[in-house]
Amino acid sequence: MASKLCSLLTLSSFILLPFFFSPLADASPSDPVSPETICKSTPEPAYCRSVLPNRTTNVYSYGRFSIRKSLSRSRKFHDLVEEYRNKYRSSLSASAVRALEDCRFLAGLNMNFLLSSFKTVNATNETLSFKEADDIQTFLSAVITNQQTCSDSVPSIDSARIIRNGLMGTLLNDTKLHSVSLALFTKGWVPKNEKPAAWRPSSKHIGFKHRRLLMSSRTRSTIYETISRRKLLQANDTDDDLFSNIVVVSLDGSGNFTTINDAISVAPNNTNGLSGYFLIYITAGVYQEYISIPQNKKYLMMVGDGINQTVITGNHSVVDGWTTFNSATFAVVASNFVAVNITFQNTAGAVKHQAVGVRNGADLSAFYNCSFEGYQDTLYTHSLRQFYRECDIYGTVDFIFGNAAVVFQNCNIYPRQPMKGQYNAITAQGRTDPNQNTGTSIHICNIKAADDLASSNTSFKTYLGRPWKEYSRTVYMQSFMGSLIDPAGWKEWNGTFALSTLYYAEYDNNGAGSNTSNRVTWPGYHVINATDAANFTVSSFLLGNDWLPDTGVPYNETLI
Repeated sequence: MASKLCSLLTLSSFILLPFFFSPLADASPSDPVSPETICKSTPEPAYCRSVLPNRTTNVYSYGRFSIRKSLSRSRKFHDLVEEYRNKYRSSLSASAVRALEDCRFLAGLNMNFLLSSFKTVNATNETLSFKEADDIQTFLSAVITNQQTCSDSVPSIDSARIIRNGLMGTLLNDTKLHSVSLALFTKGWVPKNEKPAAWRPSSKHIGFKHRRLLMSSRTRSTIYETISRRKLLQANDTDDDLFSNIVVVSLDGSGNFTTINDAISVAPNNTNGLSGYFLIYITAGVYQEYISIPQNKKYLMMVGDGINQTVITGNHSVVDGWTTFNSATFAVVASNFVAVNITFQNTAGAVKHQAVGVRNGADLSAFYNCSFEGYQDTLYTHSLRQFYRECDIYGTVDFIFGNAAVVFQNCNIYPRQPMKGQYNAITAQGRTDPNQNTGTSIHICNIKAADDLASSNTSFKTYLGRPWKEYSRTVYMQSFMGSLIDPAGWKEWNGTFALSTLYYAEYDNNGAGSNTSNRVTWPGYHVINATDAANFTVSSFLLGNDWLPDTGVPYNETLI
């Protein structure tokens, strides 16, 4: 049904507005409406009717009820996973235990996101500001993404059918409920008018450090140029309030710590960032560590000595019993994270299949002048809002994948030589719900063959992306595409799956691989104009003007 409805939508409404399934656009969220009618506005009408109270009320009341119920169910699911983990741990394989740990971790995140969302919707019966609405829509989108990630890990529990079946049934129903919650939120609290492409926050949305930076004569683009070993070691010369504290990691023992994990452990918990970032300066060296930055280590910044100078490396893979989710060399879920001048690697190689270099589930996070090196699944842009500037990304199959709202800008994307019989798919975007505000935007980037692919005697096809999930959304704008890109541009995942419900688009690209005359003819593929492309810029898609200035990372807010 969804694919038929998608074909009725205009292009601009598909991009900008929440996806609804009934003609309620003119009704006020404050108007009384029956459960049967409001449920037509959700992707799961029958399930929606089964969970909403059988009384006539307004969208706000239905939305609060649904989100509160989502929170309760998320807690119960967390307890169920914990029960399975404790009861069966001794009889499970290592991969099964890791899958349960994935689900427990993700359920914990969901409880936090849903509690924050409920507090917001419980406080008002009015449409929220763009920023407030984007925050909650982002959190509710991430809840569904986390559910899907747990589902993707559960097949690893191949030795315990009772656990696998119990989890999958609960996951299916809970995901339907979370989808209802997201749909009702977008119906009630999200502004319906289109925000301008170059939207800027009002003064009340500009953070403390943002104001300091605006008043400073130093521009964003020069902040990191001043960061050097000499500068950082002078405690009285730390650029106003940009940093709350500085520690140095050095393999030779000359710093405060010899490991990155030890430095993370001393970072303060749950800071609001008003006093600046906690800076970990990582001197040149190869750090063989597996790093996971938890949710409570907010406003953490890591600065290295440069690409190929400061290197964080590991080699976990699914072949060795890790799930894709926990195979990452470097993982972060703490909000407002920034990384600069670092190389991240997963050296498992193409033969080990899924092997993540970086998994990013950190809201309002930024990576600047970093390199991501791997083969399949190099960079997992898992969830929430992310920005990458002047980074190098190397890989083969689906090497930029996930379901964040993410913009890559001025980055170099290097497809490598895959294994025999494989082809390269640069992106595999994982949007599963039409109301999620997620997607991958690649803007002003360069797509060229890595050295091994360029010099290969074997011909390997390279595509811009393929639809990992049903509502996969990826846009390439004003980027250079080398001749390695196949004329079709995009590759199907499995038959006709998602070809009507995905959203793939190209705008004003250049280079031999950018010719769109022989592109796929799927219903979900579009060559778009500047008006539509503007919706996927930093200022519009990420509301980046509201938070990126605090990071010090340079960015182009709109199209060039």
